[in-house]
Amino acid sequence: MQDELSQFEKNNVWTLVERPSSHPVIGTKWIFRNKLNDKGEIIRNKARLVAKGYAQEEGIDFDETFAPVARLESIRMFLAFACFNNLKLFQMDVKSAFLNGFIDQEVFVEQPPGFENKNLPNYVFKLSKALYGLKQAPRAWYERLSGFLIENGFKRGVVDTTLFTKMDSNGLLIVQIYVDDIIFGATNESLCKDFSHLMQE
Repeated sequence: MQDELSQFEKNNVWTLVERPSSHPVIGTKWIFRNKLNDKGEIIRNKARLVAKGYAQEEGIDFDETFAPVARLESIRMFLAFACFNNLKLFQMDVKSAFLNGFIDQEVFVEQPPGFENKNLPNYVFKLSKALYGLKQAPRAWYERLSGFLIENGFKRGVVDTTLFTKMDSNGLLIVQIYVDDIIFGATNESLCKDFSHLMQE
């Protein structure tokens, strides 16, 4: 749980503020899961703090929620294209992806159960970034990632907006987004290494 909260600090997700009198405050809860290895053995326990997004009110806590998700057909076409053109493929999982997405609305959440500030027990957190469980979290993450890719010279697909391409004198780099998983490949392996470094920044 401490690891999860340290990600919140690292990403500047929230600020502790006085409880607002005119704005609803959304509850939070911990979700626990076991991470397994390929043999089915538990390798670590994982805790994720989520907002009780079902309590959100449209127009107050959120406006837009739609975020494009790659269809299975798109991924198959991408893989077929990669095989035909002999591209080397890579996959990456973005850690705590939703915590990177900015939100436009004022959203307040309760302090995490078990980690309440003893000196300020009635205070709540004002979010500056998305939190798992919020209705707008997937959209906020997609907007942040797609904006980042476009700023770095990628072109968004017209038909499939989860597909991004970048063509330069070194070759072609293709990126397919599936929520917080990214598949990418290039005609030149150095482009893949450059992309991997870019995403780690």
